[in-house]
Amino acid sequence: MTSELLRFTTAGSVDDGKSTLIGRLLYDSKSIFEDQLDAVKTASEKQGDTEINLALLTDGLKAEREQGITIDVAYRYFSTPKRKFIIADTPGHVQYTRNMVTGASTANVALILIDARKGVLEQTRRHSIISSLLQIPHLVICINKMDLVDYSQDVYEKIKEDYEEFAAKLDVHDVTFVPISALKGDNIVNRSENMGWFEGTTLLYYLENVHIGSDHNFIDIRFPVQHVVRPYNDEFHDYRGYAGRVAGGVIKKGDKVMLLPSGFTTTIAKIDTVDGEIPQAHPPMSVTILLNADLDLSRGEMIVRENNKPDVTQDLDLMICWFNQKPLHPRGKYTIMHTTNTARCMIKKIQYKMDINSLHRNLEDKQVGMNDIARIQLRTTKPLFVDAYRKNRITGSIILIDEGTNETVAAGMVI
Repeated sequence: MTSELLRFTTAGSVDDGKSTLIGRLLYDSKSIFEDQLDAVKTASEKQGDTEINLALLTDGLKAEREQGITIDVAYRYFSTPKRKFIIADTPGHVQYTRNMVTGASTANVALILIDARKGVLEQTRRHSIISSLLQIPHLVICINKMDLVDYSQDVYEKIKEDYEEFAAKLDVHDVTFVPISALKGDNIVNRSENMGWFEGTTLLYYLENVHIGSDHNFIDIRFPVQHVVRPYNDEFHDYRGYAGRVAGGVIKKGDKVMLLPSGFTTTIAKIDTVDGEIPQAHPPMSVTILLNADLDLSRGEMIVRENNKPDVTQDLDLMICWFNQKPLHPRGKYTIMHTTNTARCMIKKIQYKMDINSLHRNLEDKQVGMNDIARIQLRTTKPLFVDAYRKNRITGSIILIDEGTNETVAAGMVI
């Protein structure tokens, strides 16, 4: 039995201790090599730190380490006997909202750090709203630096109350609070002796045990074709498989399926993997599907169930996060990428811009610039096979690309 993989993202304001927290998780769960530890000890001594600076474990880029800030999204990997983990460490600065969107888009859990001395800040709200928009199933509010407020239960309860009042307006269903000190290691891997009043679990225990089995959509079959497999070997000359990653549902050998956009139906003859044939596949497995009928499918097309189809449409209603210095052009033409499909599109309408701090819809200001979140409508040159993002995070998400520069300018969620 292979251990389950949990993806989580970290977010918070600048200097809330995200890098230290990740360093502490790696250090206390014994997930770092001796030579890494030695390098960090040496670097800590150079900086004049009396204790080992665990933030240096994650702040890998030398330039940013010298400035003391984290930019872009750094992915870290560690494992315990119970689970494997991928951490997306995203920056805290306002101007890097887009990086948080990137790091959080595939996460099962978001860790949102709050400095116990500062309480709920604008960035806390911003990151919580993005987590809610991205439908991250589980939020953990880590109230950090408890050592600097004498491990006060009153401080913890006040921040928890403030956050709950704000989060009531959001579409989040599973929120857990943990008081921690990343620097001292309280409630990260080991229970804190300084906070006997806290009856919850440690952060690592939560990450190891939170139920993520139902985070994927196992009901609606969605299989976007990525590649047509035609071996050159004479022995397999009649082999024709469709490779891709299962985006939804449980696909079994013998299932009756429909091919989009043609609408033809057939049954599944075989499901192949690198390790040989399997009887069924589910998200997020990568497999090759063989069909019983000699029908043609190509990249960007989709295998679904006959009586359970996505929306086949050229008109999309989206929430987008804008990534680019150049603002969104109201009648602008862009390339849209959706699953394995690519088309051209035109922005038809900017409905409103969202105020990230108050959740208010700004209907007057239609200027969408970098890091803004807005609701737009666009039309594509060919039909796409989409679901609402809340139904399926894979078939419900898109990215927009500037045709001139080839830069990714936005990520969007289908409403």
